[in-house]
Order: sequence, then structure tokens, then C-alpha cells
Amino acid sequence: MLNYLILLSGFLIAVILARIIIPRILIISLRKRLFDTPDARKVHKRPVSRLGGVSFFPAILFTLTLVTGFCVAGNYDGALADSPGHWMQMLFLCAGLTLLFIVGIADDLIGVRYRQKFLVQILAAAMFPLAGLYLNDFYGLFGIHAVPFLLGVPLTMLLTVFITNAVNLIDGIDGLASGLSMVALLAFGSLAAMDGKWMSALLAFTTIGVLLPFFYYNVFGNADRGRKIFMGDTGSLTLGYLLSFLTVQYIMNTYEEGINYEGAMLIAFSVLLVPCLDVIRVVLGRVRRGKDPFMPDKTHIHHKFLALGFTPRKAMISILCISFLFCICNVMLVSCLNNTVLFLCDVVVWTLMNLYVSRLISHRNISQS
Repeated sequence: MLNYLILLSGFLIAVILARIIIPRILIISLRKRLFDTPDARKVHKRPVSRLGGVSFFPAILFTLTLVTGFCVAGNYDGALADSPGHWMQMLFLCAGLTLLFIVGIADDLIGVRYRQKFLVQILAAAMFPLAGLYLNDFYGLFGIHAVPFLLGVPLTMLLTVFITNAVNLIDGIDGLASGLSMVALLAFGSLAAMDGKWMSALLAFTTIGVLLPFFYYNVFGNADRGRKIFMGDTGSLTLGYLLSFLTVQYIMNTYEEGINYEGAMLIAFSVLLVPCLDVIRVVLGRVRRGKDPFMPDKTHIHHKFLALGFTPRKAMISILCISFLFCICNVMLVSCLNNTVLFLCDVVVWTLMNLYVSRLISHRNISQS
């Protein structure tokens, strides 16, 4: 019972803190004219502050350290982390988040070249192996089981950079990146609580608490009154890195008796399926057309829904429902189907859905011409 009270307190503190910080960020953005101005590629029509993500890392760090401090003072620290390894993982996580927080703010204020951002992301990704976290088992996916350390470390860093950028690139319409992240965080937080990893569960639910006030201002805020805000790269990089941490931590096989790890890879993948498969599709499409894979365009899944005539809010809700359905289906089928078969089914369903949506867009354009 104590552990659940700790999770609830972390969640509530984060909600209150974010609710206090975000209006102050809006005031500063208005006075200093720190806005994301509209252009041909963007959906919004009014200048909007893109510094909402500046609140994420400080609010999360304050809440975690405050709650942990009270637990240590009350000799309840064992309720959060039952081994020195958990504390070490959190420390290296904060180190990586600090790097991404710095480069994210720089990018939101003055712009940073993608090569420099990639370098910082690689450095941040290196924090996970240093903390003892790496992909050490594929659980039979494509016939692969145990993964040696020398192969698992670069794969972990690659996966971290990939997930971080996937969340960053899916942040194209109001509420989408934060909504998808909250779905994933709810799943990871619940799984961590069931596995007794209370520090990770606190991290997940604290982050949800920070995101809720932002989601309100992002989706329901009025840009004309200066009450709307975007998360910017600071926020999307923070969320992507946190989700990478929870993914790798959940996937890593510690070979503890009594814990079933066989579905870990697919369950972790299912909560991030939409942003991950979308970025793969978009990058491959750019390469096929002979374009720079890192240059932005309007080919993401949310752009497709907008091209069908959906409003940004309806597009966001539709994509969140798709993500939720993939999660539910994978959780229900992971014990019945082989990991490889289930993964290929996910890819096939995603591909067919995109082809169907593209066909609808073509028919719609022909009928309007």
C-alpha cells in the first residue's frame, strides 16, 4: 500500500508543479517573443510558444528527488529501489537527460544542426550501458535469443537514438507526442509496478503528471490569447529518452526466477509501435524519392489524416486509438503467437493501413480536382 501512495504523491506533485510552471513559461515567451512561427509545413496558423518542454525535466527531477528524499528520511528508500543497481540507473538517466535538456533548449531558441544533435543523443545513449542496461536477449525474435555484450551495447545505443528521434518526429499536431507518450508511460509504469520496480514506476507516473497540464494547454489552449504551448525539441527529446530508458530496462533479461520475460520485446515494442514504424516508413520513403532522410516534410501519419480532411484533434484521437489497439492486441496475442510472427503481423497491418489511407487520399484529391 505504501508504494502506491508514493506513486500517487509523485503524480500529484508533478501535476501541481507543471500547472504552476507552464503559465510562467507562457508569460516569458510573450514578453521575449519566443514563438514558433507558422510556415507552409506547419499546421498551426498563429505564433505559439514552443518552450513547454522546458518544464518537463526540472519538474520530473524535482519530484523524484523530493519524494525519494522523504522516503530516505523515513527509512522507506527500500520501497523504491531494492538494489544499488536501480539507484545507479537513475543517476545515469539524469546525466543523459541533462545533455538532451541543454541541446533541446539551444535548438528551440537558436537552432542546432542535426549532426550536433545526433552526437549529443549518442553520448546520452551511452549512459545506459554505463548504468548496466543493454539489450541482452531478443526472446526468439527472428530466431535470436541471448545477445553478447559487445553486440548488445551498440544495439542499445542505436535503439535509444531511434526511439528518441521517433518521438521527436511524431510531434506534428497538438497532443499527439504527449498523448502517445502518456499511453506508453501508463503501460511501462503499470508493468514496472507489477514487477516491483517502484523507482521506474514512480518515474513513469511522475512524467504522466507533468504531461497532463501540458496536454491541456497544448490541445485546448487558445493561441490568440497566448494560452497555447508546444513542447519543442526540449520536450520531445526528454520524452523519447525517458521512454528509451523504460524500454531497455523492461526488455533486459536479468534471468530472475519466476519472471516471464518471453513477451517483453513485443510488449515494449507495441506501446511505441506508431512512432517507430512511422519514422521508418517516412525515412525509407524519403530515401526512395532521393531526398535527404533528415529533412522535414509532410508525409507522417498525422499529415495523412489531415490530408483526409480530419481536424488536428480528430487526427490525434484516431492515432491514439490506433496505438491503444496495437497495445491491447499485442498483449492479448503475445502468449499465443511466436514473437516473430506477431511482429510481422504488426508490420503487415501497419503497412496495409498506410496503403489504404494513401489510396483514400488519392481518391479524395481526384474527386476535388
